[in-house]
Amino acid sequence: MTDRKKKRFIAGATCPQCKAIDTLMLFIENNVEKVECVQCGHHMAQPEQQVAKASRAAEQVIGVFKPD
Repeated sequence: MTDRKKKRFIAGATCPQCKAIDTLMLFIENNVEKVECVQCGHHMAQPEQQVAKASRAAEQVIGVFKPD
């Protein structure tokens, strides 16, 4: 099961694939921002570099587990 949050439409946005206006919805799935066109199904996701930066910024290593 995926962790999918509430969908919001992006007012005035144009789909880069089908060029339809006001058809892009923004949602967060598994802590990644995604955009989908409801007209043609085109998907876009937050770049991997931004995902890594956002998810690693607050982490602190307190020890390393090495099983025998």
